[in-house]
Amino acid sequence: MTDSPTSASEQEPVTYEVRGPVAVVTMNRPEYRNAQNSAMTYALDAAFVRAVEDPAVKAIVLAGAGKHFSAGHDIGTPGRDVDTRFENKAVLWWDHVGREGGDQRFARESEVYLGMCRRWREIPKPVIASVQGACIAGALMLAWSCDLIVASEDAFFSDPVVRMGIPGVEYFAHPWVMGPRAAKEFLFTGDRFSAQQAKEWGMVNRVVPRAELEEETLALAERIAEMPSFGLALTKKAVNQCEDLMGMRAGMDSVFGLHHFAHAHNAELSGGDSLGGQDAKSMASGARSATGDKATGKAE
Repeated sequence: MTDSPTSASEQEPVTYEVRGPVAVVTMNRPEYRNAQNSAMTYALDAAFVRAVEDPAVKAIVLAGAGKHFSAGHDIGTPGRDVDTRFENKAVLWWDHVGREGGDQRFARESEVYLGMCRRWREIPKPVIASVQGACIAGALMLAWSCDLIVASEDAFFSDPVVRMGIPGVEYFAHPWVMGPRAAKEFLFTGDRFSAQQAKEWGMVNRVVPRAELEEETLALAERIAEMPSFGLALTKKAVNQCEDLMGMRAGMDSVFGLHHFAHAHNAELSGGDSLGGQDAKSMASGARSATGDKATGKAE
């Protein structure tokens, strides 16, 4: 069974499928390398809620349709929807629509980026990211909010937003998922790093051939689904609490402030451009070694 938790449209941004005890949630904008606009974000949230509320679902897989897992946040496709209002799910009392400047940016990113990823990190069922191709910038946030990452041999990981003068993506988990020194190299260079390198850092659990990615991810999810659901929920909470006791949540709050200081600095210098003169094409061109695709924002 395959259907979408969102309203009908020509192409749903997220698809939802139940395979035995596993719900498969798939980002579905392959023509834009699954760039994440707000419509996709809230469709993902609806799909995760659906999986959590289904007692037959014991584990969840997050995947991306097409050649790439995701190229990150939507900063230039025709479907970019930064001024569209959606019902807040993570930051309930501060809506970004109708606001200006830093007020608008801080409100929106608190909800759509940092807040949503924190919300998904607390899903009381195991979530596995199934990553192929590009996992860049905002896509890292999605993968890192999952409990496990299974990557194909052709997967690569990059956070190039320092090119914008910004110290990493909003869900700043870098020092915890790969260690401080690796995090600095990852950010300072903006280079792409292979799935095998990510595994050596401890960021990725398993690396498998591309042709076997779906099968291997589902097999792991099904194996985990055999464990008691309550035990899995408590174990997930225990590990997350330990990460937070090591400073992860407080660190993210601190860096989120630096992130928005960088946005404000860019806007002050450029007369309003908080992205430091970068757009989808220039970021893709500057990070061509990280994508291998044309600088059009679209998949080949």
